[in-house]
Amino acid sequence: MSDATEQPAPQVDADAWEKACAEDLAAEQDRRRAAYGPPPGSAAEELKKLVDAVADKLSSVQAPFLGAVAQGTAEQVARQVVRQARSVVEPVIERNSDVFDHLAAAGGELLAAYRSAVEGQERRWTQGPQEPRPPQSPRDEGPGGERIDLD
Repeated sequence: MSDATEQPAPQVDADAWEKACAEDLAAEQDRRRAAYGPPPGSAAEELKKLVDAVADKLSSVQAPFLGAVAQGTAEQVARQVVRQARSVVEPVIERNSDVFDHLAAAGGELLAAYRSAVEGQERRWTQGPQEPRPPQSPRDEGPGGERIDLD
């Protein structure tokens, strides 16, 4: 081959795949944010939001049966209780935010295990009558009705 017909080797971007994946991921995250709103924060942030929501609700509650003076006193007491609760809860949340994340994850795992157990039991209940089995003493049956050898 002559030098005139040879073309220079194309420049290969070693990070092209990584960049394309990152762009696709960012586009998907934007699409989900537009469709579902912002994702939930950490468990600690969500707990802070809950405390704020409860505090706002308590401060806005008005008892119609109380007089104006009693209503004002009740509101002051509620605000003071909310301030005290926040002053106790917020430092604990800030110092232990990873603990709340772990507790939230553990709660999710427990919920999944419970669902699995309940779905299995519901399936057995809804399958209809099965062949009758000989009666057994209750202590010989396991959680799914299977026989447990006690010897």
